[in-house]
Amino acid sequence: MTTSSQSTLLIIEDEAALRRGIADYFTDSGYRVLTAENGKIGLELFRQESVDLVFTDLRMPVMGGHELLVELGKYSPATPVIVISGVGEIQDAVEALRCGAWDYLVKPVHDLNALEHLARRALETTCLRREVEGLKQKLLNGAIQHPEAFAAIITHAPAMLALFRYLEVISPTRQPVLISGETGVGKELFAQAVHQLSGCKGKLVAVNLAGLDDQLFCDTLFGHRKGAFTGADQARDGLLAQAAGGTIFLDEIGDLREASQIKLLRLLQEGDYYPVGSDFIKKSDARLVLATHRDLKAMVQQGTFRQDLYFRLNTHQLMIPPLRERLEDLPLLIPHFLRNAAEILHKRLPTAPPELVSYLASYAFPGNIRELRSMIFDAVARHSHGMLSMDSFLSVINTPPNPFPQVSGSEASIVIKEGSQERIPTLKEAESVLINQALRMAKGNQGVAAVYLGIKRTTLCKKLAKERLSAVSES
Repeated sequence: MTTSSQSTLLIIEDEAALRRGIADYFTDSGYRVLTAENGKIGLELFRQESVDLVFTDLRMPVMGGHELLVELGKYSPATPVIVISGVGEIQDAVEALRCGAWDYLVKPVHDLNALEHLARRALETTCLRREVEGLKQKLLNGAIQHPEAFAAIITHAPAMLALFRYLEVISPTRQPVLISGETGVGKELFAQAVHQLSGCKGKLVAVNLAGLDDQLFCDTLFGHRKGAFTGADQARDGLLAQAAGGTIFLDEIGDLREASQIKLLRLLQEGDYYPVGSDFIKKSDARLVLATHRDLKAMVQQGTFRQDLYFRLNTHQLMIPPLRERLEDLPLLIPHFLRNAAEILHKRLPTAPPELVSYLASYAFPGNIRELRSMIFDAVARHSHGMLSMDSFLSVINTPPNPFPQVSGSEASIVIKEGSQERIPTLKEAESVLINQALRMAKGNQGVAAVYLGIKRTTLCKKLAKERLSAVSES
């Protein structure tokens, strides 16, 4: 997707006609453009303004391009500089690359569209470099800088917190974000977090693409001109226009028809589109966040999803883990939804049975967080007095009343046999016995075992690691 909406270009060129032509083109494309007729004025502007990309000539009065490159490199080495050199000055351009130029073009510049492609590539490369540096810093300190952006996502699972840190790095960029995950994991909440962290001034507009044919897709997103089709009595802006300066969230992109996929690819690559029935192109500066519950890679192999579109969406991908892989969040989610349900249904907050977490931990939750919320709302709606009934949960889970697997007498025993003698284990030994028994009952699932033990998954992982280290040292 184009990076124009948040990018400032500085054009330093002593030929007024060329300077004006390039400036007008990029201004029409949505960029903020600054101009200077020589290197000295350009350097002053660069120091005063926040510039993302510089175009500069080499042969200019007052301060030439090579000297300017050195000064720009001292002030901001990360800012890309593209040199525009005249015919016969190729050796100068090569020297400019040695001085830190990102790329160069030879005058005269006839194809301004190619110039924009070069600019976009430079900006995207710079963004990716900054993201890599940001990710390094996040890995080093591990801190979440903007927890308020994730307030709607109830979790303390390490995998989810890692996604939060990743989002803090990529959200301020203009690259598209693809959010994958099963139905009900909370993809729209992550889209809202991306929008909040991006700093976009416009609003977030959400569109569910499931079931839309190509005409409805185009009309919904791009709008139409008056008379474009039967019933189009007046022109209408699409949702993309409503998201100007903000974010548009396209859910269920795996359901798009091929014709719609082609138009989406153009929007991502060029940042432009045609309203239905119009021959005039429109530019969009909306950030695109997309989501799907489908396996797009498998769809590419099956020929039902365009490979070029899939590769374009690969820039930033989030895979949200299903609830069954973060069962340590159940003790947080259950009371949260109980409070939420009681407030909405105007009921007294019920007390949850102590065994509820263990019952729910044995369930696979195909509908994930959404299903858990529905189950709790249904239970609260049926509740009249006393402790919350387990009946509605059991009817969904369809498991025996005992939430724990049955174990044999030897497995349930907490005595230690030494030859023909039995003894009570020490506290340290008892902890190890309980952990091993919980893991057997949970069939190796550490999240479920942690729930059985009444501890966090991270605590269990630390205890297991400590046991392994102790076993290695003793051997």
